[in-house]
Amino acid sequence: MSEGASVVSNEFMESHLPTIPNEPQPAKKMISAGARPLEGLVVLELGQILAGPFASTILGYFGAEVIKIEPPGAGDTIRDWRTVKNGTSLWWWSLGRNKQSVTVDLKSQDGQQIVRDLCAKCDVLIENFRPGVMENWGLGPDDIRAINADLIYTRISGYGQTGPYADRPGFASVCEGFGGFRYLNGVPGELPVRPNLSLGDSLAGIHAALGVCMAYIHRLQKGSGHGQVVDVSIFESVFNLLEAVVPEFSGAGQVRQPSGSTITGIVPSNTYRCNDGKLVIIGANTKSMFERLTRAMGREDLAVDPRFSDNVGRVAHERLIDTAIADWAATVSLDEALGMLQDASIAAGPILNVEDMFADPHYQARGAFEEVIVDGEVLHIPAMAPRLVDTPGRTVRPGPALGEHTEDVLKRMLNTDGEEMSRLRRLGVI
Repeated sequence: MSEGASVVSNEFMESHLPTIPNEPQPAKKMISAGARPLEGLVVLELGQILAGPFASTILGYFGAEVIKIEPPGAGDTIRDWRTVKNGTSLWWWSLGRNKQSVTVDLKSQDGQQIVRDLCAKCDVLIENFRPGVMENWGLGPDDIRAINADLIYTRISGYGQTGPYADRPGFASVCEGFGGFRYLNGVPGELPVRPNLSLGDSLAGIHAALGVCMAYIHRLQKGSGHGQVVDVSIFESVFNLLEAVVPEFSGAGQVRQPSGSTITGIVPSNTYRCNDGKLVIIGANTKSMFERLTRAMGREDLAVDPRFSDNVGRVAHERLIDTAIADWAATVSLDEALGMLQDASIAAGPILNVEDMFADPHYQARGAFEEVIVDGEVLHIPAMAPRLVDTPGRTVRPGPALGEHTEDVLKRMLNTDGEEMSRLRRLGVI
């Protein structure tokens, strides 16, 4: 972390929450300085770009000490991706939070030895290179297990460590298609739609963090010598979201198709445009909620129509029902629609962009934004879920400067002396 990057004090955060015009201000949430659940866990992160780093961001948020290995010179690619301000991506300050940056050339023998030595002192290793790269460097699971049998060796790749596609490049975009998500996401007859996010990478990072925690619990239960490999693939992380798609094909031969803004087999659940041009999502797919919706719309006839008394009937008449709701939505503003639907206890809500989120009182009340100081200016970054009531996670500091902690980590963990440090720098290893 550079001199200009720091976490904001509680007092500063209280005084700089965005104001919400004409809304009562929520009570300001203090960030707890108490213990976090993963304190004492030491994580060595070798990944770059997103999936591996996001996994360790989650672990670090909940207390793990994260040592991030970056190549000398350029560092993690995320440092200059998307919106760059004062030479650094704004994304970096969020993704790199709570981490220590150590520069090591992993292609050099000295750099590989540094990683081996650090593995002897760490609990978890996270890497997201293409399968075989770590083995070629002498840093594969078998190599590291000989050094530290307790280590949880976490691997993230596009297709996993085994199988005929294991060695293929696996970016999120490709694996979202292979994992079945892209096929379902879009409008029938048109090209599948990509969400403007690297969804597969983030899902893989979450699965990796979950796998680390499960392996860590197992190690604590079984005692020493019980580290293991956690094998996470992007495509399987996406595949995990497919709900009933697999059993519906196996048991009934059905191939789920894209369905635009609706969801197959559940009616009504759709997005509707109000008379002010804004959108409302309505999910009234239980019998009682559907009846309340139709009455709120002034359509008592739909509420008592036996054709719509169960979901099977509503699905059979989906177009008729959606047309009726769309016609009603077109007569009211978004605020009017939400007021009426909330009064009737209907599941409904707006579609928010990030500017809307900042202005929304619920986001503020939930403490969804944390503030850090970067180059003397306030920067908001997202708080992270899940919320643990007694041992919550928190951001201690924004992303570090490249190589900021190299000397400290090597001295503290490996007892590297000044002469050796100079040699490594002279060779470009660190």
